[in-house]
Amino acid sequence: MLYQWLYSLANEFSPLNIFRYITFRTFISFFTAFLLCWMWGPYFIRRLKEKHFGQSIRTDGPQTHQKKSGTPTMGGGLILLSTLFPCLLWVDITNPMVWAVLIITWLFGLIGYIDDYLKVSKKNSKGLSGKLRLSGEMMIAGLVIAVLIHYFNFSTIVHIPFFKHIELDLGYFYIIFGSLVIAGTANAVNLTDGLDGLAIVPVIICAATLGLFAYVAGHAQIASYLQIPNISGAGELTPIAAAIVAAGLGFLWFNAYPAQVFMGDVGSLSLGGFLGAMAVLTKNELVMIVLGGVFVVEALSVITQVASFKLTGKRIFKMAPLHHHYELEGLTETKIIVRFWIISILLAILSLSTLKLR
Repeated sequence: MLYQWLYSLANEFSPLNIFRYITFRTFISFFTAFLLCWMWGPYFIRRLKEKHFGQSIRTDGPQTHQKKSGTPTMGGGLILLSTLFPCLLWVDITNPMVWAVLIITWLFGLIGYIDDYLKVSKKNSKGLSGKLRLSGEMMIAGLVIAVLIHYFNFSTIVHIPFFKHIELDLGYFYIIFGSLVIAGTANAVNLTDGLDGLAIVPVIICAATLGLFAYVAGHAQIASYLQIPNISGAGELTPIAAAIVAAGLGFLWFNAYPAQVFMGDVGSLSLGGFLGAMAVLTKNELVMIVLGGVFVVEALSVITQVASFKLTGKRIFKMAPLHHHYELEGLTETKIIVRFWIISILLAILSLSTLKLR
């Protein structure tokens, strides 16, 4: 809310009028989040080590991962803290969309924290029950979407990518649909978080793309020109997306191979929840399938692996998620990571093309 106080002084000092612009607040939110994450990182990692919050590695996973056992986890908390202050300083927190995305992000992070805490306290990789975790995510997302629809006239229309005039109005069934998008994205990101830096860069790319979607959807003239839905207040999500991107870069400073810290479920679930919420709030629910293609394929590799083994007793992949399959195929960890990053960039560009094509 600092920006609103500064903007209120614009009559006395006209240069402060710059704080009215979302673009300026996006830039300052970005640098605030990055500097906080980069400066706090060493202290945060040291505290995790002191508390013995080390990662438990699956015994049935690739044997090369066993050397990572004990690496500090729950580093996603660093990302959340680094984004909290820019949001309080440079974002209009009276905006209901801002509250919606922050509630989902932080409560999903809380679920992830409980999951991580159970893992480190019991020294195993099981954590919270999958059914309990998914139920909590669906309930949180469903309640937030229901409030937006009931009290803030949020649209229940789903737009089809690449086709400007094809849309479906799901009515109150949109609550279930939107919840599945958010929870599904969160768990797909969680499954992708298995190699050093593998998940955080696609998250950064997706967050930046969704931030751009939010800006154009919230700008009446640009939305009209592109013939996309104009969503009142969506532009205020752009500085939050910028903070996520910057905090992700700050985290990557410490998470790049070989990682000094892992984000843990507190990071993957909160960031995945953020991406899903942004997709829903900017009406890009189906575009998220393309934009988050890396996450989608990782999740599908697990689903098909489990289904194939239960139905036929045979496995499709040497190991799921998919990045473990490539490891067992002989690809080095860094090669897998960078190639997934490249694919994420290509998918982001493809997703951006829907702005003009649909």
